[in-house]
Amino acid sequence: MLFFLPALLTLTARHHIPARLIKVNPIWVEKGVADDADAHVALRGQFVSGEGDCTLRITGYSEYLVWLDGKLIDNGPSRFPRAFPEYQTLTLHVGSGRHVLAVHVHNEGISTSTLSQIPPFLWCRLEQRGIDLPIGWRGARIPGYRARTKRISGELGWIEWLDTAQVWANWQEPDFDDSAWPWAVSKDPGIGPLVAAKTKPVRLNVLPIKPIAQGKLTENFGYEQDPTTRFFLRDLDPRDLPAQGVWRRYDLGRVRLGRPKITLDLLKGATVEFATCEQLRHGRVHAWITLSNGMTCNLDHYTATGGPQEFMPMTPKGGRFLEVHILTPGKVSFLKEEFLERTYYGDPEGSFECDDALLNKIWRVGVDTVRACSEDSLVDCPSRERAEWTGDVASVATDICGVAWSDLSLSRRGLVQPTQVARGDGLVAGVGPGSAGYLSTYAAQWATACVHYWEMTGDKSLLEELWPAAERNIAAFRAKMTPQGLSDDLGWAFVDWGYVRNEGPSDMALNLHYLMALRSMVRWQQAVGQPSATDYQALANEVERIVRAWLRERLSLPGGWKNVGFHHAALALLTGLVDKAEERNCIQRIETHLMGCFPNNPNGPRLADPGFSDPQVMTPYFGHFALAALLEHGETNFVLGQYRKCWGWALGDGRTTWLEVFDPRWSHCHEWSGCPTWQLSRYILGIRPRFDVGDGVFDVQIQSGSKLKRASGTIPVPGGGLIRVSWTAEREGYRLLVESDRVLHLRIAGKLVEVNRKLETFLPRK
Repeated sequence: MLFFLPALLTLTARHHIPARLIKVNPIWVEKGVADDADAHVALRGQFVSGEGDCTLRITGYSEYLVWLDGKLIDNGPSRFPRAFPEYQTLTLHVGSGRHVLAVHVHNEGISTSTLSQIPPFLWCRLEQRGIDLPIGWRGARIPGYRARTKRISGELGWIEWLDTAQVWANWQEPDFDDSAWPWAVSKDPGIGPLVAAKTKPVRLNVLPIKPIAQGKLTENFGYEQDPTTRFFLRDLDPRDLPAQGVWRRYDLGRVRLGRPKITLDLLKGATVEFATCEQLRHGRVHAWITLSNGMTCNLDHYTATGGPQEFMPMTPKGGRFLEVHILTPGKVSFLKEEFLERTYYGDPEGSFECDDALLNKIWRVGVDTVRACSEDSLVDCPSRERAEWTGDVASVATDICGVAWSDLSLSRRGLVQPTQVARGDGLVAGVGPGSAGYLSTYAAQWATACVHYWEMTGDKSLLEELWPAAERNIAAFRAKMTPQGLSDDLGWAFVDWGYVRNEGPSDMALNLHYLMALRSMVRWQQAVGQPSATDYQALANEVERIVRAWLRERLSLPGGWKNVGFHHAALALLTGLVDKAEERNCIQRIETHLMGCFPNNPNGPRLADPGFSDPQVMTPYFGHFALAALLEHGETNFVLGQYRKCWGWALGDGRTTWLEVFDPRWSHCHEWSGCPTWQLSRYILGIRPRFDVGDGVFDVQIQSGSKLKRASGTIPVPGGGLIRVSWTAEREGYRLLVESDRVLHLRIAGKLVEVNRKLETFLPRK
């Protein structure tokens, strides 16, 4: 290293990087150049390195793309609240000499579901062999973008409307002459101290694509102010009018978040438009996003420079189907067709396979859906919002991640960030960090999920880190407690779509979620060994008393469990509040309700939109609670029947990711809809992590029902490694084989059994 530093300084001086311009603080272009909303900025940083790897640390405001010596290497940022910024860390493989980092940053200038409005900036730091490498930054506003044309949606940023002939050719390449660009300046965006993200950089998967349909087109609606309508109304099979261009349609296989990357050879001035959607309407792609906030436009528009040229939007968008329209009087040649997917997770490490092909498919679709909803955070859906909803992370998404991948850092992130934008009274956010919102039910689920994360990973540091936030969160609940239960003014008590609140002063479904949170707080406090002025067990006892009294009053009326309602009955069963003598009646009421709902009942009420409420509906989301409660009480055959019937219906029309609800008018890719995936692995395959008990501890309890004869699969171990499990059913029990890369401790029928690489045993049926 002593020899490295003088050589590095000599190379830096040779390449004329002034020391005063070496920025390790946030930077931006000069004031007034690109401070307005929807401005695109190019930043080029020259540096000199020795031979070997460099460490790049980088973050910024809103979407950005990073090239090293002309090769695309990163996309960001990782979302964060203003007071808690995070940077990503990458390893760069470089040779000795001069290199160039080129960064395209989009100053959205608005709050979105991913980031609240922050003054635009880029922060970047390079290190090699423990020494900071000087970077000389120049920057300029990218010309040719028409600003503030259309929002993608009320939750997301701007579409792109670009005349590419105005943009500097190959400005990301190392030999581009940027000497006319001004030096970048230091910028104080008013953010907190920068810390390293505990998540890996988001992947950029290059997918070759082929058209499923193509042809010529004619314009039918000429108003540029309404590009979505104009796109959809083009005649893609012109017969009476002369063709004005060509089109191609692509099926990406499943809903994905990303960017088309298509190289074309065409005339200067040609118009190129991309639109993506989750499902075809009347057999074609449209640029509207269903059930979004306000007007939507999932489309980008470009004017060609002419000749061979790559077209790729800067901002990723979600969809399964992609259509490109090209308006030009000349010839068009498609030279290369790709889609650049933005996703955190790769292929799953976990697996599930049994003697029912439909169940196997259902398991995998749940994994693929969460994979499509993973980027810098676990998001509800990749098309409509890309929002980090606490309840989605706290419930289905984390459990699916736990059976599919060993890396649960996105789940950890999704539990930390709600505390960073907590409400003034301490209630953790139900959605954020961009455009933060507050849901009482999600704040309760958050506490339960933190303890569950500890069970799955053994990572007690999360509980230690968030204990003060947990106490403040429960204090917000306590402030709204009455003798009848929680009052309604704590926050949005979202229980489920279609949910009908019970009569009376307090929502009992909210109280049941609160009870689970308080029970988790008891365990949490024991785990961290922290004193508290609050007796969480006493609070839990009081809430339990209120709920039990409410249940007794409802059950005393004619109709029994029908008076309680589906959601309350399922949560009561899950929390153990149903007396033993009433369990069978409760279970029958839950199952009768489900069988009366669509899609079990083709004539059942349909959830047409979020404003619809009816006591006779079911959703995939609430299956996370209701079906788990039934499985806990041995209703395996019924639950597997629900998977086959309801989730089997959801696979209709060639769908490959899960609908948000059992109705195709909602999102076609929603992470909260895949509860069969984690339930098949945990209950049917029969192995559950209990790292809260000890490192490498798993509970084993197999539930096959009466029809399944075998199952096998792999379970990823947090931190690395796999457990391979297989069983075959016999009349009296199961022949079980467990193999592992490490020493395990399996709890079987209450007894702890050490497994050193391999265990073969027989498990009697319960």
